[in-house]
Amino acid sequence: MRLWLAAVGRSRGGPTRDLFDEYVGRLVWPFTLKEVEVKKRLSSDELKRQEAELLLAAVPAGAIVVALDERGKALPSEAFAARIGDWRDRGAGDLAFLIGGADGHGDAVRARADFLLAFGPMTWPHMLVRGMLAEQLYRAQQILAGHPYHRS
Repeated sequence: MRLWLAAVGRSRGGPTRDLFDEYVGRLVWPFTLKEVEVKKRLSSDELKRQEAELLLAAVPAGAIVVALDERGKALPSEAFAARIGDWRDRGAGDLAFLIGGADGHGDAVRARADFLLAFGPMTWPHMLVRGMLAEQLYRAQQILAGHPYHRS
């Protein structure tokens, strides 16, 4: 199974990028980061629409799509791992995670998503969310492998 992250915005160096790189480097699943940006000043609705087009174009056709969204479902790590394991065991070749821009996801992303995932009700900086996602993917990998990294 290949993992994809399509995210609005360009990552710069620093602690949040270091966190992301640390956990991506530990993954055994191939991982691809695709960063997209709309550089025009647009209304919020038009910006979300264009970002949605770019995000969806950045992931392979047929991928399982998980949109990180404040309206999504928050899962315990074990349940997140179980969901990934289920997709893997059903033969999913590509699992793509989408992180929207400051105004959130456009309707096209929510419509296409196979699952909406929330990291709780708080708002998180988008670059920090990348690191949090990478860590949870690594944790899921370790849970599925029966490794003691994850302790309840």
